[in-house]
Amino acid sequence: MLEKKTLVVENTVLVGIINAQQDEDQSKEYLDELAFLALTAGGKVIKRFTQKISLPNPKTFIGSGKLAEVELFVKENDVSTVVFDDELSPAQQNNIEKTLKCKILDRTGLILDIFAQRAQTSYARTQVELAQYQYLLPRLKGLWTHLERQKGGIGMRGPGETEIETDRRIVRDKITLLKKKLTVIDKQMATQRGNRGALVRVALVGYTNVGKSTLMNVLSKSKVFAENKLFATLDTTVRKVVIGNLPFLLSDTVGFIRKLPTQLVESFKSTLDEVIEADLLLHVVDIAHPNFEEHIASVNQILQEIESLDKPTLMVFNKIDAYAPEVIEEDDLFTERTSKHYTLEEWEDTWMAKMNGNALFISALNKSNLEEFRQRAYAAIRDIHVTHFPYNHFLYPEGLEE
Repeated sequence: MLEKKTLVVENTVLVGIINAQQDEDQSKEYLDELAFLALTAGGKVIKRFTQKISLPNPKTFIGSGKLAEVELFVKENDVSTVVFDDELSPAQQNNIEKTLKCKILDRTGLILDIFAQRAQTSYARTQVELAQYQYLLPRLKGLWTHLERQKGGIGMRGPGETEIETDRRIVRDKITLLKKKLTVIDKQMATQRGNRGALVRVALVGYTNVGKSTLMNVLSKSKVFAENKLFATLDTTVRKVVIGNLPFLLSDTVGFIRKLPTQLVESFKSTLDEVIEADLLLHVVDIAHPNFEEHIASVNQILQEIESLDKPTLMVFNKIDAYAPEVIEEDDLFTERTSKHYTLEEWEDTWMAKMNGNALFISALNKSNLEEFRQRAYAAIRDIHVTHFPYNHFLYPEGLEE
C-alpha cells in the first residue's frame, strides 16, 4: 500500500466552507494550511473556492451551484485533483467524483498521502498503512467498478455484494494483522524505553513545521531531517544531550495539526508514548505565524487527550528572526490595533509574562538566544533530576557556569 512513487506535480483546486464554526478569516487560514499540505504532497494549487453555508450538503458537501462552478473550472484548466478542507463522507466523495470526474481528496486523505510519502522506518510505515486501511474501509464501494452490478434491475443482479463483502473482509483482516504487528513493535519500543536508564526524558512537542527538528539538531549536534514542509518528521528520534555536565534524553516527535485525522491519532498513539513518559516538555511555537495562539490551543488539546497537559513545560517561541508585526500607517484612522501589531517585547508582557519565566524567545536556525535557552532548560532538567535523585544534587550546580 505504501509504494514509493515519483512525485508528479498535479494541478490542484481547494474547496472550503465558511460557517458558524469558522469565519471568513479562519477559512482563509485553513485553506492556506491546506495549500501548504498540497504543496508538500506534490500539488500545484491554481484555484481556491469557498462557500458560505450553514450546514454542509449531505450529498455533495457544497451547494449544487458552487459544485457546477468548480466543475466548469476543472474542465477548462486540466485539474487532476480537488481537495476539500473538511472530511467527506464516503457518499459525498463518491457523488462529487461522479460530477467532477477527477480525483477527490479531503484533508484526511491528503495528510495520509503525505504520511505515506514521509514514512521511512518499518514502524512508521506500519502505522500509516493501518490508518490508510481504516480510512479506506468505509469507502470501498466507491472505488470498485465491478460494483456497478449492485444497482439492481434486469441483468444487473449478480455476485456484486459477494465481491464487496470479500473486499471488506480482506481489508478488515489486513487491519487486524497490522494492529498485531504494531502491538509487537510497541512492546519492543517499551522495552527500549525501559532500558534507557535513569536519565531525565525531555520531549519536543508542537505544531507541524515550527522548527522542532532544527532545534533538535542544534541541541544534540545530530542531523535529524529538517525541511520547510509539513510533517518532515514522522519517526520519533531520541538523542542523548548534555547541557553543562547534565545529561538527558531528548526526543523529537511527529508534529500536530488542526483537524488531525482520527485514524492517525489512533495509529500514532504509541509514537506519542515518548510524550506521555517525558519528564519535561519543550513546547515549540512558530511565533512568526500570524495564528500561533491557535496552534498552541490545538497542541494543548492533543496533550490533554493523552493526559500530558499538566507536565512541566517550557514554551519555546521559535523563529524570532522571521517575526514581523503588521504595521498600521500613520494616516490610517480606521484600523484597530490588535495582537497582530504587537512587537516581540509587547508579546512578552501579555499572558506570556504569567508563565513564571517559562517562556523563551529564540531562533533555532540563527542560534539566537540559545544561551538563555540552555540556562533555562538546564535549571528545569536539574530540578527534575534532583527530585528523582536527591543524593545527586551536589553533582550539578544550580546554574550553568559562564
